[in-house]
Parts: sequence; structure tokens; C-alpha cells
Amino acid sequence: MLKNAIETRELITLDGLGIVLRGTYHKTPQVDLNKRKCIGVLFLNSLSPTRAATGDSAVYWADSFAEYGYPSFRIDLPGFGDSDGDTPTDLVNFINTGGYTSVVALKIKELVERFNLLGVVMVGHCSGAVSALYAAAAASKECKGLVLADPYFYVPQAVKSKILQKLDRWASRSSLGRLFSDTYDRLKDIRLFLRKRVLPENANLPLLKCWRELASAGLPILILRAPSQKTPSTKARVGEFDYFSYLKKIAGYRGQVVVQLIQGTDHSFANRQGRATVRQYAEDWLSTYFPLESLKRPIMATLHPWTGDSNDYVRTRNGLDA
Repeated sequence: MLKNAIETRELITLDGLGIVLRGTYHKTPQVDLNKRKCIGVLFLNSLSPTRAATGDSAVYWADSFAEYGYPSFRIDLPGFGDSDGDTPTDLVNFINTGGYTSVVALKIKELVERFNLLGVVMVGHCSGAVSALYAAAAASKECKGLVLADPYFYVPQAVKSKILQKLDRWASRSSLGRLFSDTYDRLKDIRLFLRKRVLPENANLPLLKCWRELASAGLPILILRAPSQKTPSTKARVGEFDYFSYLKKIAGYRGQVVVQLIQGTDHSFANRQGRATVRQYAEDWLSTYFPLESLKRPIMATLHPWTGDSNDYVRTRNGLDA
């Protein structure tokens, strides 16, 4: 097993312009990159995990996508894992303001040239999705698509105080707490309605600008969402701004955005069901938007543009609704 893993993976160093990043190249047995160009898949770090991601989930997905026909790459951003550099002091703010934009855009171009790729699809989870959006706007020629797992479009608040953390635990564990939480959500919903549901003050406007540029230009984007206690569908929690309806609106008629809710998992997508379902939908999406004609394919789901409702998108097999 170890020998097979070594034969299908290769440690790589990207050192263009003196910026040294290290990562893993997952080789595909079906495609000789020296003879035939194809789309590669690039995984970016989340907030703190290395390129393996939580529970080695990125390793699983990269192996799967490569076996399926898409060469895949996992890299450590500066200050993470095996790469050079220091982690920024205020990492969250650094990411949310696009701090990794230039280095990721540079390394995308380096990967495309070095491995003879047509371009890359970037995969980012949580804060990695933020970095992916910023970098895609900067490397729009080389970035051909995005897979964003639980992206966020606001500037997160500072770490909650211990008192607020205790209140959150109380609200989730007791009947009275849940009643209090539901009442608070309703009051926030009324406030949103009175304000005509304008963007909240902590909206990440530069990131939303990147989204508008990319989505309205027709860049294929797959959004994967994990359910939460109060949001069993893709609709926003009561009292919270509905960013995803807003994203659909500003994507316009050219938007090629697909949203899928992944049941039976949590924000990490790292449990068995989460990993397998992410793999299924991502491979369906890749084969739909970036088909490899020379490879034999099973009958795949036909993906339709995001409708913005709780059904996410319509999936059909053999002409029949699934």
C-alpha cells in the first residue's frame, strides 16, 4: 500500500521568484501531462491545518480526483506545514483582506507552466475558500473554476468572551436557552426586514467584489455547505443575512454556480459520509464542466445552475429526476 502511494504521489517544491512553497503532486494514471494538457486541481490550506486538512480529508480527495483523471496538488501556504515563511500575527485578518492573493496567483501560474496544464480548479475550505476567491480574481486566466466548502463572506468577530461562550452553550443545551435563542433570532429578523435586508456592516466588501467579477463572468463555481443546528437547508438562519441569495443575485444571468448541501457531516466535512459525498459531487461537477473526453465515464448527474432554493440544484440521471 505504501509503495502504491509513493508511486502515485510526488513531493514538489515551487520556488518561483524566491517564494518557496512545498506540497504534494497526486499523479493521474490515465493522463501523460507531457503529451496531453488537462485541468489540474489545487487545494489550499484552511485557517490552520496543513495541506493534509482535517482527518487527512484533502489527501483522500486529491487521491480520488487524480485517480479519476484530474492531476491534483496540495500545497502549504507560507508559514504552514513544510513551506517557508512565518504565519502572520493576525492570521484571520490577513486572510480576510486577501493577504495570500499574490503568492497563490504566482504559484498557480507556476503550476500551469511546470505541469503543462490547461489551468486549475481551486479547492478551498472555510478561510481557504476566501483565499481561493481572492487568488482566482488575480489569476483569472489560469483559474478555470472554484470548489468552495463552507465559504463565508463577512469579517468574523473577535474571539467571543467566556461569558458569551457560556451563553452559547446554555442556549444549545437547555429548553429555556433554545427559547431565548429563537426569540433573539426573530428580533434580529425583524431588524433585518426594517433595514430592507441591506448588506450587514461586517460584510467583506472586497471579497464580494471578487465574487461579482468571477461569477458574473461565468466562472464555474461549486459551493458545498454543511448543515448546522438551525439551518438544515441552504437558506440562511432566521435573523441572519442571506448571503447566498445575495450571491445568486449578483452572479447575474451568466452565473454558473452550483450549491450543494452535504448532509450527515459537520463544518470539517472530514467524517466518512462527508468525505465520500464531497467526492461524489465534486467529481460529478468536474466531469460536467471539465470533461476528459478520452476517459470512460459512468453516467453522471447533469448539474443545472443554482436555483437559490432549498433544493440546491436539480440532479438527473438517464433523463429521470433523482
